[in-house]
This record gives sequence, structure tokens and C-alpha cells, in this order.
Amino acid sequence: MEVIKRIAEVPLFKGLPKAQLEKLATIVLDRTLKRGQAVFSEGDEASGFYVMLSGRAKVFKLSSEGKEQILHIIGPGEPFGEVPMFAGEQFPANAETIEECRILFFPRADFMELVRREPSLAMNMLSILSKRLRQFSSLIEDLSLKEVSGRLAAYLLYLSDRDHSSDKLELDIAKVQLASLLGTIPETLSRILGRMDSQGFIQVKGRRIRLLDRKALEDLAAGGKFLV
Repeated sequence: MEVIKRIAEVPLFKGLPKAQLEKLATIVLDRTLKRGQAVFSEGDEASGFYVMLSGRAKVFKLSSEGKEQILHIIGPGEPFGEVPMFAGEQFPANAETIEECRILFFPRADFMELVRREPSLAMNMLSILSKRLRQFSSLIEDLSLKEVSGRLAAYLLYLSDRDHSSDKLELDIAKVQLASLLGTIPETLSRILGRMDSQGFIQVKGRRIRLLDRKALEDLAAGGKFLV
């Protein structure tokens, strides 16, 4: 019953009738992983997909020189690995926990058979996949076109919107991981945070950040520049 309750709380399966939740519970595997443990590696067969119940993991690529580029931070309630699972392909990136995690794993063969019998299961997933596609499109645009300051401003506004337009934020990942997510290095990230603080855009106290000038951040995220 506890697993059914946790599945019902996942946005991917929100609103499903009890009968479908019970069928999902019969195929799911409940896993607990320690910090720094691999969930899957690039090139592994996508034998299923995952849903994060608690904790966080990073999805990342490694360059030929070993440089890490974080693509996404997976938080509670989020699915991951679902696209290559549906396509029957290999995982295109790596996933590793950044803190202790409790993760649900849905094996591909069992899940696809369940979808064939219960097509409505796929409808919520289409919505989630569309949202994820928009996020990756924004990431590609940010890394290609925006300066680091604009990427950081956009990320802070994203956190604010995620927390119901709160102007008081707390970074939920280490600055070295945030730097990788934004396609920069920790020293550059710290310097830009300092400039945003000194120019009155934000107030920084460790991981705690308060947004002081949302309009200035929106302009910066849209491609504006710092005042000299």
C-alpha cells in the first residue's frame, strides 16, 4: 500500500484510477542508492525508466577530455530515462546520485505490456515528455547564445517560479554542480554571483539567495548585460 501511495504522488501518474496504480505497483522495483552511485551509464541498454522519490541525481555527459557537462538535476517526483526506454535505445548520457536517493524503477518489457493494455497510462507521460523537451531546448539555447550571467539569471528565475514566485531561494545543489549545469567553472560562477550582489540584483548568503530586482534579472536572462 505504501508503494501505491508513493506512485500516486508522482506527477507522471497523477489522477490515475486505483486499479491502474495497483497494476503499476506489481511491476515496480523500489531501490535505495547511496550518494555518488551510478544509476546508469551512457551506452547502457535502456531496460526501463526511473522515477525519483527522494534525493537528487545528475544527468550528465563526459567529453573526450573527461570534462563533465550536467544536463539536468533530477529531483523528487521527476521521471528520467523514459525517452530511450520508449525508443528501445541505449541511454545517451550518464546518471549519478548526488545524495542518497530512493528511486522507483519500471522495467521496459513489463511497462510496455501494461501500456498496451492500459493506453491511458501513456497520456500523462506525453505531457511530461513535452515539458522535458522544452527544458532541453532552452538549455541548448542558453549554452549556445547567452552569456553565463544570463544563464544564471534564468536559472534563479526558474527556481523562483518552481517555488511559487518566492524571492527567497536556497540552492539545492553545490556550486560546482551548478557551474557545470550552466556550462562554466566555479570561479566564474562565484564572480558573477558577487557582481549580481554588488549591483543589487540579488543578496547572497552562502546557498541562500534573495531576489532583490526581478526585472533586472529578467532583462539579464533575456540577453541583457551588467551595468559597467
